[in-house]
Amino acid sequence: MTNPQIDAIAQTLLTARRNQIPADSTPFDGKLQNSAEALAVQDIVLAALAPQQTPLSRHWKSGGPSRTGEILNTPLLDSGIWKSPAQAGAHPFNLRLIEIEIGFKTKHAVTPAEAVNMTQEQGHALIEAFTVTIEVVDSRWQQGNDTAALLKLADMQSHGVLVVGQWQPYGEQEARRDWSKQRCTVKIGEQMPLEFVGTHSMQDPRWVIPSWVRHATAGGQTLPAGAIVTTGSWSGVPAAQAGDLVVAQFDGIGSVSVQL
Repeated sequence: MTNPQIDAIAQTLLTARRNQIPADSTPFDGKLQNSAEALAVQDIVLAALAPQQTPLSRHWKSGGPSRTGEILNTPLLDSGIWKSPAQAGAHPFNLRLIEIEIGFKTKHAVTPAEAVNMTQEQGHALIEAFTVTIEVVDSRWQQGNDTAALLKLADMQSHGVLVVGQWQPYGEQEARRDWSKQRCTVKIGEQMPLEFVGTHSMQDPRWVIPSWVRHATAGGQTLPAGAIVTTGSWSGVPAAQAGDLVVAQFDGIGSVSVQL
């Protein structure tokens, strides 16, 4: 990448994390030309924050607006994966937006050659287990959720932490699950519970798996067995506050919670 703004944006995000003070994104509006440049920022930030983490992350977030829209895939910090029930304690959040999601775990490794033409059926067959997750959406930009899309992507797609529930085996019965009828709820602090049915943007959270695997292996590395991907929100991004207990439940799958 020859765009000098890539390193400037990466250093700005690293400073914002280090000082726990969000940066103004306005000077960088329009400075990234495409998602590849935003992903290059991600790479710099990830390498600086977790130099000991394996080069190919085992934890990812994936999602998009529809089956015909662009699917975005972001590697996550191992240190930001929390087991439910989780306690945020003094963890520094600038935002606390809540996405309730389904996560999948792979049963075997996938080489770049296997990934390049992966079908939906092959992607489904890759699943070993699944679970309920809560992503706490955060931002290192002052503009928060109103930040320009490519700058959000550069900021690990506004990822804060991922809270992971108990893994459930993915068998033949689950392969036939009708996700269009899947009911889920989220309770945030003292707010009224929110209920959603069949609201995943892809109609089926498994839809992102082939795209995710191709992205993860595009650099020539093999995606390891046991890799985890969370697959996009069923709930939009309702806001939570410090002190709130957040509980998400998917009927027939399980629940997950985080005390903020």
